[in-house]
This record gives sequence, structure tokens and C-alpha cells, in this order.
Amino acid sequence: MFVRAVLAAVTALVSSSLVPITPAVAAPFSLAAPLAAPLAAPLSAPLSKVAPLSLAAPGDAGVRWSVQPSSAKGPDGRDFIIRRASPGERITDYVGITNLTAEPQAFSVYGTDAFTTDDGSFALLAAANQPTDIGSWIGLGAKQYTVPANTRLDVPFSITVPDNATPGDHAGGVIASIAEEQVDANGQKVLVDRRIAARVYLTIAGAATPQIKIDTVRLEYSQSTNPANGGDMTVTYLVRNTGNLRLNGVGSVRVNGPFGWELARTDAMEIPELLPGGSVTVTEKITGVQPTVRLAAEVSVVPASFDQQLPAVSRGTGVWAWPWALVCLLGAAVLYLFFRLARRRIRARRSDAI
Repeated sequence: MFVRAVLAAVTALVSSSLVPITPAVAAPFSLAAPLAAPLAAPLSAPLSKVAPLSLAAPGDAGVRWSVQPSSAKGPDGRDFIIRRASPGERITDYVGITNLTAEPQAFSVYGTDAFTTDDGSFALLAAANQPTDIGSWIGLGAKQYTVPANTRLDVPFSITVPDNATPGDHAGGVIASIAEEQVDANGQKVLVDRRIAARVYLTIAGAATPQIKIDTVRLEYSQSTNPANGGDMTVTYLVRNTGNLRLNGVGSVRVNGPFGWELARTDAMEIPELLPGGSVTVTEKITGVQPTVRLAAEVSVVPASFDQQLPAVSRGTGVWAWPWALVCLLGAAVLYLFFRLARRRIRARRSDAI
């Protein structure tokens, strides 16, 4: 049980660190025709005949490999596997698994679901978690493939879309993994599941509803000991993808004083790709904001899908920011005037008494 728990934890860590997180816009391409025949056998090619690959798993054991989108004729230049399909359709594609070592290597190959992490990164489910979306639609001819030394193996896989699949984007990956026995810091042997994946994005035909929402906005304001320096404002907001298409965008914050007086504005902040249902928390710190009794922050996010720009969404809130130095100065002035007025009245009464 201990080994299994360690295996699941390390799997999640390695997966999230090795899978790329910044998607590139791919040119649209036509749908593959539905297949009635079984998947074709994997195609292998000597490493000397393929272009150098950038994705390779590091490790103390010296096992290095890469995974990339491919075809029956080899890699086709795609960064990710991006397809379109209709409910009930079955399509095929390829991943190229390249063994960059001098010994044959056996890889476990399977599909799984993707999700957006709390910091906005793209990640895949741990090996111990069963996929329920596109990962469960991916089928391969075998669970394990042996790739000869210095050779790329182009492995075909199918995606069988259920009849009740929801419209919009579904994200996952095809993983090639190796479980290695290593010794931890305590001298105990543990199984480490090292994984590399090719991302898979599938758009199901139907009504598209791209939508981003700013769930919450929180403000914190702290004044400097030097009144001339103003204070620091920290703005934290949660951006959530409530639609059915993956979206990214640009966020910015504007700080206003009374009567809409603009005090500060942040530079554009890139919002990472958010899968449907995914969210990310963004924190901006603005320095030198003068207290003006009431400060208001308006957060604006301009979402963008990968083929269109969408209307901006905004949300604001406020915080009290008393200019205590000015308040103290005015208070001292009021006390001084009150004291002067009181002395004047006392003198006037004494004069009347004489």
C-alpha cells in the first residue's frame, strides 16, 4: 500500500511538470473518416531518420524518451493533437514515442483526462485516477509497447465519441510512462512513475458557449509609514471558465478614488489557458496608491478563444483607506481653532466683568 501511495503521488508530480503548459494555436484541419477496421499496427523508424525531439524525460536511471503528435508517416509538425468530431463518431490519430537510449524500452501507453490546476497550469490525472471524459474515449491496440533502441514508434489510437457527448472542448492526453524502482532519502525502495504525454484537444460539434466569469475580487490596503509614499494595494481575483470552450485572456486592474478619479492602473496580465470549468487566482500588487478615504478597484478581463475575441467582463469592489496623516493634521487644526475661540470668549467675559 505504501508503494502504491508513493507511486500515485509521484505520478501526479512528474506529470504536471513534464506536460507543456502554454498551448499554441494550431491551424484547423479536416476530420478523419470514421473507421470500421481495427487500429493499424504501430510503425517504427530509426532515430537517425527523424528530426531531433525536444521533449525528453530526465532521470537518474538514464532512460530518456519523448512523445509527440505523429501520423502513419511520422511526425507532422503539430505541437498538440487538436481534432473536431461529432457525437457517435470515431476518429484515429497517432503519437510518436521515441526511445532516446541505447536499450529497448517498454512503455505503458494510455489516455487520460486533463484539468486546470489552481495556478492555471495544464495537468493530467494521476495514474491511479480513472478518466471519465475524453481519456475514457481513447482506445489503443495494447497497454504496453516496446520501442527498440534509438527508434521512434508511431502508435495509432482511436477516439470513440459517445452519442451523449456534450458540445465544446474536451482535453486530455496520451501518456507513455515507465515505472522505475528508485531509493528514496530514507533508503527505502519506491516505484517512480515517470510520464510524458501528447496533449489531445477534441471539440465536439454543437452549441458553443465561450464565457469567462470573475467570481470574486478581494482588496487589501496598507499605508506606508511615510505619508508621501502612499500605500500598497493587493488585488486578488478569481477567473473561472464557465463556458464549454477553452479560453485564455488578458486581465488588468484600475484603481479609482472619489468621483472616478483614476489613481493607478496595472499592465496587462496574461490569463493562462483555462479548460471548461477551470479557474485561476490572479494577484496584483500596486504600490504608491494614495489613500483617498474610499478606494475602488475595477478588474477587467478580455477573454479570447483561439479563433475569436470576446467581450470584456469586469467586476469591482472597494476598501476604506483613510489618510490618517491628513486626518491628524485636520484634527490638530480643529483643536487649535477651538482653543483659540475658547480663549477669546474667556477674555471677552473678563472685559465685560470689568
